[in-house]
Amino acid sequence: VQLQASGGGLVQAGGSLRLSCAASGRAFNTYAVGWFRRPPGHDCEFVGGIAWNGGRTYYTDSTGRFTISRDNANMLVYLQMDRLEPDDTAVYYCAAGSTFASPHPFDYPYWGQGTQVTVSS
Repeated sequence: VQLQASGGGLVQAGGSLRLSCAASGRAFNTYAVGWFRRPPGHDCEFVGGIAWNGGRTYYTDSTGRFTISRDNANMLVYLQMDRLEPDDTAVYYCAAGSTFASPHPFDYPYWGQGTQVTVSS
């Protein structure tokens, strides 16, 4: 399975971005997907995850600002981010693995290359 994240950029606080994770490999549709981020000078953080069939989602942020969805027919996973804050500035990664909503990077054997999100105040 290969993953490629895209859709990052510079946005003002309060704005929105939608990140995409494009996958290749037939087994992708059997894996859960997690989104992680690495803020400047910080460790990797778990943003949220979605089950292999899209039937369950989990978010570390409970404010409802983030929404994860997936389109298995087109092998895509999305991270919709609304009401962005400067603290959301980070490199965002998508990752695939067998464990739904695991916050541990080591549970995800497949990773995309990351996309930079910068939120200005």
